[in-house]
Amino acid sequence: MAIDFEIPAEAKAVRERVRQWVHDECFPAEKRLADGGDYKTILAELRTKARAQGLWCPFIPVEHGGMGLRPLANALVQMELGESYLGALSLNTQAPDDATILTLLTYGTDYQKEKYLKPLLNGEKRICYSMTEKAAGADATGMQTTAVKDGNENYILNGEKWFSSGASVADIVMIMAKTNPEAPRHQQFSTFIVELPNPGYRIVRNIKTMAPESDLYHALGGGHAEVEIKDLVVSADNLLGGEGNGFGMGQHRLAYGRLRHGMHNVAMAQRALDMAAKHITSRETFGKLLSERQAVQFMMAECATQLYISRLMLLHIAYKAENGLDLRQENSIAKVYLAHMVHHVVDTAIQLHGALGYSMDTPLARWYTQIRSQRLVDGADEVHRWTVGRNVIKAYQRDGTTAAAVGGDLL
Repeated sequence: MAIDFEIPAEAKAVRERVRQWVHDECFPAEKRLADGGDYKTILAELRTKARAQGLWCPFIPVEHGGMGLRPLANALVQMELGESYLGALSLNTQAPDDATILTLLTYGTDYQKEKYLKPLLNGEKRICYSMTEKAAGADATGMQTTAVKDGNENYILNGEKWFSSGASVADIVMIMAKTNPEAPRHQQFSTFIVELPNPGYRIVRNIKTMAPESDLYHALGGGHAEVEIKDLVVSADNLLGGEGNGFGMGQHRLAYGRLRHGMHNVAMAQRALDMAAKHITSRETFGKLLSERQAVQFMMAECATQLYISRLMLLHIAYKAENGLDLRQENSIAKVYLAHMVHHVVDTAIQLHGALGYSMDTPLARWYTQIRSQRLVDGADEVHRWTVGRNVIKAYQRDGTTAAAVGGDLL
C-alpha cells in the first residue's frame, strides 16, 4: 500500500486563505500597533474582518460557530497563524483560551456551555487555567489547593497558584483543586469554573520573566500570574466533568496546548528563516554577499532540515488524531523537539543578522526571550523525555524491539 502525503484540496485552500490573511491583515496590524495604535480597536477591526470572511475558531465545530476543521486542516492553519502574534488572536484561537475552550466544549454541561462557552466562542470574554503551583511544578499531582464541600451544594477553595497565564485579562478561570486526598493519586483532583473578578481569587502579581514586558505584552497575553485563593465559594453547578476527573481533563487540555505551541513554533521559525534569507541575500561583507559563503549556507541548511522534520512530525500527529489513534508518545517527542527547533532557528537568524538581530529593530530578539519558555511550559523537557524513554524501554520489554515506541508503526 502506498503512503500518500498529498494534502486534501480543501485543506490546502483553507491554509492559503489563512496565509493570505496573516500577510495581508496581521502584519500591517502589527505595524500599526508598533506605531502606537490602540490595541483594542485594532484587534476588534481584525476580528470583524475575520468573521466576515468565515475565519473564526478554526477547530470549533460549525454548530458552535467555528470553522469545524479536523486535526490536519487545523494543524496547517495554526502553522500559518503563528507567523504573527496577532494571528491566533484575530481568529479567536489564542492561548491559553483555545485549549481551555476545548475542555469546556468536551466536558461542560448544557448550563456551563450556555453560560461560559458561548461568550468565549463569540470573542466577548477570555478564560485562563489555574493548575500549576510552586509546590508541584511539573508534577501536577503534587498540588495543594483544596476544594471542600460546605454542606450547601458549594465548594470552598483555598490555596495558591503560580504561572496562571492570562489571568490578569481573563473573565473566567478554570481552577484545579484537590477534592479527595484519599483517592488514587490521579483521581484526587477536580476542576471548577469561576467568574472573575472574584474576591476569593486574588492576583498577587504578574511574575516578571526574561521576556520583554510592556502594556501591549500584557494586553495580548495577560502575563503569568501568582494567585492567592482564599475561601473562594464555588457552586456545585460549576464543577466541570465530575469529581475526581480534574487530572484527566487537565492532560486532555495540555495535549492540545503542546501541539498548538509546536504548530506556532513552526510558523515563527519559518518567518525567522525567511527574514534571514532576505538579509543574507542583500547584505554584503568583504566584497561578497553573505549568501555566497559556505558557512552561512550550512547554517541555512540546518534550519531548513529542522523545519522539514518539524512539519512531518506535526502532520503525522495530525494524521493519528484524524484517525483516533494514540498519539501520546509522538506528542511528547514533538513537544521537546519543536521547542528546541524554534530556539535554534531564531538564534541562527539573530546570528546571521549580526548586531541588527540582537537589537529590537527586528522581532527576533523579542521572540528569542519568549520561546525559551517553550522548554518549560506544558511539562518541562525532562518530564517528556522521561516519559518517552520509559515507553521505549517498555516497548522493548514487551515486544523485544523498540520500534513501536520510535515510529516503527508510523501509520
